[in-house]
Order: sequence, then C-alpha cells, then structure tokens
Amino acid sequence: MPLFGLSSPGPFFSNKVRAFWNLQILGWLAWLGLRGVSGLAGGQSFTFLVPVLVSALTGFSLTLILSACYRALISRRPILMWSASFGLMVLATALWAFIDAWVVQIMNPNSETGFTGLLLALVYVDATSLAAWSALYFAINYFLQLEEQTDRVLRLETQAASAQLAMLRYQLNPHFLFNTLNSISTLVLLKQSEPANAMLSRLSAFLRYTLANEPTAQVTLAQEIETLKLYLDIEKMRFEERLRPHFAIDPAVARARLPSLLLQPLIENAIKYAVTPQEDGADITISAQLAGQNVRITVSDTGAGLPADPADATSSHATESTGVGLANIRDRLAQAFGDQHRFEVQSGADGGFTVIVEFPFQPDGQARIGTEGP
Repeated sequence: MPLFGLSSPGPFFSNKVRAFWNLQILGWLAWLGLRGVSGLAGGQSFTFLVPVLVSALTGFSLTLILSACYRALISRRPILMWSASFGLMVLATALWAFIDAWVVQIMNPNSETGFTGLLLALVYVDATSLAAWSALYFAINYFLQLEEQTDRVLRLETQAASAQLAMLRYQLNPHFLFNTLNSISTLVLLKQSEPANAMLSRLSAFLRYTLANEPTAQVTLAQEIETLKLYLDIEKMRFEERLRPHFAIDPAVARARLPSLLLQPLIENAIKYAVTPQEDGADITISAQLAGQNVRITVSDTGAGLPADPADATSSHATESTGVGLANIRDRLAQAFGDQHRFEVQSGADGGFTVIVEFPFQPDGQARIGTEGP
C-alpha cells in the first residue's frame, strides 16, 4: 500500500514507496550528519556520536510508525486528523526525548545534569525535528492529492469537450437524413424507382464515408470536399440544374485539418435559403486558400442575402427549424481552435450570402490544435 498520496506528478514520485524510502533515508542521514558535525565543531569528543547515532535510529523508527498512523488519518475529517496527529506527535516526542536522555545518562554517568534536566533539554530538539518531518509528510501528500485532482479535472474537461463535439456532430445526420429520406419517399410515391434507387445509392455512399470517422474526428480539407461532393450529388437529384455548385480549392491547403462535416451545414443552408426559394436556383461557390498562416474557406451563394434587420442576420441563413447551422459551426470552431479562428457572415448589396471561416493551417500528420480527436 502506498505510503504517499494518490498519484504522482513527476518521475520522482512515479513509485511512491521508493520515493518515501529515499526521502526517509536521505533525510535522517542529513539529520545525523548535521547533529554530528555541530557537536564535533563545538568541541565534543567522538563518543558524542554514539548517542547522536542512537537518537537518529530512534527518530527514524518513530517516524516510520508515525507515517503508518498519518496514512490512516489523512482521509478522515480534518478536526479528527489534526487532533489525532498532534497527539501522536507529542507522544512520539516524549518517547524519543526519554530514550535520548536515558542514552546520554548512560554514556555520561558523572554528568551534573540530572535526568529531568536532560529530558527537558532534549524535548525541544526532538519536537522540532518531528514537527518538521510531519509538516513535510503532510505537505507532500497534499501536493500529490492536488496533482491528482488537477489531472482528474483535466480528464473530465476533455471528456466533456469530446461529448459536446460528438453532440454537435450528431445534430447534423438526423436532419440531413430526414430531408433525403423524405425526397426518396416522394420519388417512390411518384413511382420514379430509378431516381429513388440512385438517391439511395448516393445516400449509402455518403453515410459510409461520413460514419467512417469518429464524431470528434478531424479530417483533411480534401476529405471534407469529397464528402460535400457526395452530399451535393444527392441534392442535385432533387434540384437538378437549379443547384449549381462550384469548387475552387487551392492544392496547397488540401491537407489542412478541420472538424469533419464542418462545412456541410453551410451548403445545406445555402440550398435551403438560396436554391429552394428561387425559380432559377442559385450558384454555390466553395473556395479555400492560404491566408498567411491560416486556411481561409469561403462559402457563398447567389441567393437573396441577409434581411434588412441585422437582428435576423443569423437566423435567416441559420437554423430556425433544424437546430443546427451557423451556431453549430461557431461552437465546433471554438472547441477545435479556441480563439485562433475567424467566423464571419456577409451579404452583398445586390444579394448573395457569404460565410468566411479561417483557422490555423496544420497539415495532416502534424500535432493538431484543440480538443477534437485524430
């Protein structure tokens, strides 16, 4: 059973039993050396070292007993722990001083100082030594417990962040599935079996591609674009020539990493608010390039743009009915990149809606920023 606390913050405490014995032995050797050198420097004879050696062995043994008692008390209520620990230290001090006085009297039978005088003189030295040892013991234990609690909090925060990321990702698939399955159902009712089968095939490919990644995973931009193309293939079966996607992806950023399915809600919103309301449909352009040390992704459409009221700017192209969209993307960017990202929406004077996303460029294979998993 470990003699120190619950965990180890560094290599020295990786083995708590070994660390205790190292500190115990080195500490008492230092105590013995200090007492011996002080006595010899004060003119004492070498016989003075005998009671000092006995005293060191006594203190070493008593602190072993105290460590077992403290270990049993350290998890109790504070008032019980401190009162019991103080009582044990007083008892150990009295026993240690008694043994020291007895040994000194045996070594110096002709000393003018009586046993009581020796006992009182040695109580101060022994009490100081035990108090210092006890303070160090409790300080190390509380330090280790604090480190353990800090590690536990960090693990819980990481788990909470992962759970939140998974929740945000899982918001996407149910909504997309609802729209797609509704379209397939309509095709079946219209007895258009061939388009229905084609849409099912594309849906299967899209789900197979997206579900291969963990919900908290990061993917390369190239993989994200391939996923968008699968999604757009499905939507083009609904809108045909009314949906006109365009891609302008700089090969230099193809290996940049980003949260999976980050851009899909932008395309979904563009289809809902730009393609669907207009008889002629709309163009949707996805571009990506380097912007200094960042990757800049722009998703724009030729729809009606933002409403006149700025308070409705987010909701118009966001998610009043779906619960996902721009707010989802903001949350995922914040989780993945902290404050090292940019998220901006714009509307042109003659219509159109543009979303600009920037985040640090880290190619596939390098250490990744944020909490999203590999």
